Amino acid sequence: MKKLGLFLVMMTAMCFLLTSIGLAQDDIKKHPSCKYCGMDREKFAFSRMLIEYDDGTTEGTCSLHCMAVELALKIDKTPKALLVGDLNTKTLIDAEKGFWVMGGKKMGIMTKRGKWAFAKKEEADKFIAENGGDSTTFDLAVKAAYDDMDADTKMIRDRRKMKRMQHK
Repeated sequence: MKKLGLFLVMMTAMCFLLTSIGLAQDDIKKHPSCKYCGMDREKFAFSRMLIEYDDGTTEGTCSLHCMAVELALKIDKTPKALLVGDLNTKTLIDAEKGFWVMGGKKMGIMTKRGKWAFAKKEEADKFIAENGGDSTTFDLAVKAAYDDMDADTKMIRDRRKMKRMQHK
């Protein structure tokens, strides 16, 4: 009887986990573009983020940069989960448990200093070997996103101004 009870508890937990992962992967349908910069989240699935708030609402962004903007603007909402696209697989992973790389020669999304997430440490180490950069934590990557915000915002404005001038 104990084995049956344990089995049922484990199966229920597995169903909840698989449902949660499935819903997380549907985030692009729910949030097809980033509300802060307008970028296509499917095209940038490798850097996208999904915030699940404790009130049941969600917000999808194209990058850590735009997630930082969202969190700064929604100071009174509490994130329940922060998910990020794995650079290689584009699958959403827990941002706080991922293996992060900051810097290197690959320019970031909405930022000069790239901040990339990986589900596996070996993949992060391989990226560092090929592109440079340093292993970091999610918390330090977020801090860097805020530290870089002024320069990155100016860079984005300048790029958009140049594009508008080219289209005239």
